[in-house]
Amino acid sequence: MDIAAYMAEVGQQARDAARIMARSTTAVRNQALLAIAEILDAGRNELVMANARDLEKGRENGLEPAMLDRLELSSARIDAMIEGLRQVAALPDPIGEITGMTYRPSGIQVGRMRVPLGVIGIIYESRPNVTVEAASLCLKSGNAAILRGGSESIHSNQAIAACIMRGLEMAGLPESGVQVIRTTDRAAVGELITMPKYVDVIVPRGGKGLIERISRDARVPVIKHLDGICHVYIDGAADPGKALRVAVNAKTQRYGTCNTMETLLVDREVAESILPLLAQAFHEKGVELRGCEVTRSLVSGINTATEEDWATEYLAPVLSIRVVDGLDAAMEHINRYSSQHTDSIVTENYTRARRFITEVDSASVMVNASTRFADGFEYGLGAEIGISTDKIHARGPVGLEGLTSQKYVVFGDGHIRT
Repeated sequence: MDIAAYMAEVGQQARDAARIMARSTTAVRNQALLAIAEILDAGRNELVMANARDLEKGRENGLEPAMLDRLELSSARIDAMIEGLRQVAALPDPIGEITGMTYRPSGIQVGRMRVPLGVIGIIYESRPNVTVEAASLCLKSGNAAILRGGSESIHSNQAIAACIMRGLEMAGLPESGVQVIRTTDRAAVGELITMPKYVDVIVPRGGKGLIERISRDARVPVIKHLDGICHVYIDGAADPGKALRVAVNAKTQRYGTCNTMETLLVDREVAESILPLLAQAFHEKGVELRGCEVTRSLVSGINTATEEDWATEYLAPVLSIRVVDGLDAAMEHINRYSSQHTDSIVTENYTRARRFITEVDSASVMVNASTRFADGFEYGLGAEIGISTDKIHARGPVGLEGLTSQKYVVFGDGHIRT
């Protein structure tokens, strides 16, 4: 296969489809989403058979059990894909919404209309259900999508792609509105991220290595985050019960997510009373603790935290703990080591809470809440395409609105500028 020629063809088809997707009605896009859900439900056997080929190949190639688990399309995961499509269909449509309409002194009316981004390229690994998640959000927001899944899930993704294409066709939308790359050749990724003529934005979903490579080499804007080095700061004015619940949940509710706490900061004022309680709770959950010198003096059996630990996203049952001298020291640590993903303060002091949310420069900043809430569904977005720590366009969980832009609209009645 001539990869460059193939990707140029995919890009041109996506660009042509994007114009049709953008002018389609909400009803038509919802019809497509519901049709895809029905087709997936009817085609369960074909999906499972295709997935079995991927699983067999994965075992032959020595994939880790955790990777095989992510790769598997179980009955429950197919159910979740179908339900996800129906949920996205039920979400409010952001396209065409006009806000901020005002009269100017000249007599014209000026407002801003929400519009699709155009063609969205999404690069992801392992999980074939991401194919449906990505396609549904792009479709609902009036965009065309080019999806490049992991090579280990090629048969599953192509089976899902066939269902998506049939659903688009049934709704009268172009099949090229959602294209899943048919080759596992990595050169396709290199082409996709360097086609600004055809692609408007790239969304990488995967490990840090993948996202770093995409961010470094792309000639197309990228919506991404690299690390999830999230903090919880227990202030001297914290309620001990809240502090214990929030910190334990932020670390142990799930270990392998980007919104899991990786460093706990504790005000010296309350460290002696609360750290032993926290250490016991984490010990019961099987979490390895690494602490600063003060932490280690207050709780026995804790390993020494190094400079590298403060800058590490563990994605594992490991936690760094540091005792700090108040709010300013906590914010200084966070703004130095945080990946600007999610950071939380536990405090009953309103003034300190306001300072924290004002001065901590992260995509999500919380008061008396677990960092695990940094999620599109929990924020009421319905679903998310990923998390962005960028400061331009989309920041935080990226849902339907994050896959749109705004343009100015002006209404006049023969007005001219003098």
